[in-house]
Amino acid sequence: MGAEKGDWLYSMGLGEAQRTAGQEIKPTHNLISTASVGPVNRGRLLQALYDMGPSSRADLARFTGVSRGTIGGIVQPLLEQRILVEGEVVPPNQAGGKPATKLWFSKDAKPICAVLLMHDSVRTCLVSLDGEIYAQNSAAFSNELNDPVAAFKVISGCVERTITSVDLPILGIGLAIAGMINTETGSILAINLASFFNGFPIGAELRKTFDVPVCVDQDARALLVGDRWFGKGRGRKNFAVVYTGEVLGVALYLDGHLYRGAAGAGGEIGHTIVQLDGRACKCGRRGCWETIATLGWLRDEARERGLPQPSSMNSRRLIVLADQRVAGAAELLQEYVYNLSVGLANLQQLMAPNYIILHGDIAHGGDRMIELIEQNFRRLILNRPGDEVSLALGDTEDVAALRGAAGLVLSELLNFPL
Repeated sequence: MGAEKGDWLYSMGLGEAQRTAGQEIKPTHNLISTASVGPVNRGRLLQALYDMGPSSRADLARFTGVSRGTIGGIVQPLLEQRILVEGEVVPPNQAGGKPATKLWFSKDAKPICAVLLMHDSVRTCLVSLDGEIYAQNSAAFSNELNDPVAAFKVISGCVERTITSVDLPILGIGLAIAGMINTETGSILAINLASFFNGFPIGAELRKTFDVPVCVDQDARALLVGDRWFGKGRGRKNFAVVYTGEVLGVALYLDGHLYRGAAGAGGEIGHTIVQLDGRACKCGRRGCWETIATLGWLRDEARERGLPQPSSMNSRRLIVLADQRVAGAAELLQEYVYNLSVGLANLQQLMAPNYIILHGDIAHGGDRMIELIEQNFRRLILNRPGDEVSLALGDTEDVAALRGAAGLVLSELLNFPL
């Protein structure tokens, strides 16, 4: 293109365009600098390797659309840093040529310390670059605990035991929190049932204590990252993760990117209103999805209907009671399933992820639970031609969230485009 058309953006510049319009406009997308091209390509290659599994250089070249020489230039430093290792030898095809070796993540690479923080406990572990979990530790907070400094000592002690259990430095610490957080500052905004944490700068405190990079995010988004790199979301460009239990959470992966919202404010699906003037919610409003589709609602209803051991009721127990024809169990199961399906249908109608991975209480209910939910879900969503909406059960939430916490660090350090 000539200077009159194609070069206009460069010759005029954004500043001139802003002056012409008479208003302050910030660019929505920054160009990639020359210094950033290498790290970005490295991240995309590693992302391709996660999606494909152990692969040869030729496989990676075909998948990414670049030459084998380009792949070799990216791979060699990763081999020298022992991030990658050569493994299985692939014999040449009938046309001849040299045998190839498959590349995968080295078990000698530095691991990541993953932390899952709940309102009443903390879990830590090490996660290898291929998703193996080991060196697990956990600690519970006492019922009398109401001081974030004292709670941080419990957390840091758990982290210390995990990272000193192996004679290997760590790449960083990934922290998944069951609450509202500010992703820009790494601070906790609110944790239900543990309000003493509100406002605590946990990311900065971990960074200061252990002198390593720290990445902090909400637990549902960590579940999504775990599914993206190590679970049923691998290779997908659009999907959602929904967690159900004491609270409700959602995370969205849209067009190849994790959607967080401003400062991490997205994903509060539990506080979408599904019943005008419904039950009072912990957030101070009425009729939120959380008021009819969490374990708190289920246990209150089980108590009112005289079901056995209502305080420990969950999907798995409710299904067993319904199968045993315990009075009231089948009706409660159908109502609980419908309440869960309403929020899932709203999510699909609004964002159309078309593949939703379910964690938490639904996952504990197993195939029977998802079959019941799917029956209601499909009656509630619009039936549009060409749409194929699938619901899938995720792994147990602790494992997926811990892997996801590690994935946050991988994304940051290895330039994965989350």
